[in-house]
Amino acid sequence: MYKLYPYFTNDGSVGLFSPDANDIYHSTYGALTEAYEKFILPSDLKNFLQKNNEIKILDICFGIGYNTKSFLNFIYNETIGDNNIKYIDELGDDNIKRKIFIHAIDTDKNLAYLSPFFISNKKHTKNNKLEFNQDKIQRMMSDKFTSHFELKKEISILLLHKIFNNIDNEIETILFSKKYNKYFDKYLKGLYRFYKFNTYKTTPYKALYRVLHNIYYRYLSTCYKNALKALNLLDFNFKLSIEDARTSIKNDKNKYNYIFLDAFTPVKCPCLWTIDFFKLLYEHLEDDGMILTYSNSALVRNAFINAGFYVGKIYSESAQKFTGTIAVKNKTLIKHELSEYDLGLIKTRAGIFYRDEDLTLDNGAIIEAHKIEVKNSRLISSSKYIKEYRRNNGI
Repeated sequence: MYKLYPYFTNDGSVGLFSPDANDIYHSTYGALTEAYEKFILPSDLKNFLQKNNEIKILDICFGIGYNTKSFLNFIYNETIGDNNIKYIDELGDDNIKRKIFIHAIDTDKNLAYLSPFFISNKKHTKNNKLEFNQDKIQRMMSDKFTSHFELKKEISILLLHKIFNNIDNEIETILFSKKYNKYFDKYLKGLYRFYKFNTYKTTPYKALYRVLHNIYYRYLSTCYKNALKALNLLDFNFKLSIEDARTSIKNDKNKYNYIFLDAFTPVKCPCLWTIDFFKLLYEHLEDDGMILTYSNSALVRNAFINAGFYVGKIYSESAQKFTGTIAVKNKTLIKHELSEYDLGLIKTRAGIFYRDEDLTLDNGAIIEAHKIEVKNSRLISSSKYIKEYRRNNGI
């Protein structure tokens, strides 16, 4: 039977451990916080939306959807948030809709289709004993609840509506297992049951009206009404591909305004960090588009540069440090350029990037070829470069 390895992160959102990668999907300081700080805030979405009414997102390694959900949450707040909600009923049918297309890609269908159900804002969480016995995660956890962002339940409702028909028996078994009960939102589970046992042959809008009268009405009526308004005001198209991202993007004809690259670290999943994959992403990025990723790796930045991008850094105001990388075609979009130190590190053996010319190699083959290239390189080692840099700069 399929097994989940969930835990509550410090901001009350659920994180997951992957036994296959022997790594965590989400930072222990907060899965939702991480999505906002590394993908949403650096994207300058507010400025983009002031100039554009149509937006396309490519979410690579969707997982349980925090990046997509955080993006939709931002759009929702900008469109029918608390400041605008009183005006919604006055808008006519001629109101211009925001047109949103999200292409999400992942290889794990169970995680992807469970995404609307995971709790994201639970207070007073406690992880007791983690089944997968990851002491490192336990040591990194804090008893202090530190939530800076809230994910509205309406977002999960919108996402559930888009993927409802793809939820199979295996996913249902996981969703309603007592073992994982505390990690899933009981009201979203109730909504799923209502959808399943009240199969409708009508429009999404009428379906949501019907939901207002189910047994969850008292608790969720406001959420449903707002979700209904969102459906009226957003032309929202969501495509979820369960396959290798390389294959999926090669067959994709779209160009995107934003690409969220959230794969496991390069050493764990090198196939999605090669120069050849980045060249493919270049072809699918709009001229004023952005690729955002959490990785600070020298080889990742070097691969972006050699694929034709301008590269900069993502800065977190709350953490007061650089927490990721941005790759663009338009250099003016970069707020924090790579430093002299960063550029020097790229020219060491640490900056030798992965290769996958035909976009078909498995991770093992990519790593082995990379090891040989590093071994035969005459470039300075990163450790030697760092020592020389510190000595020359009095650090």
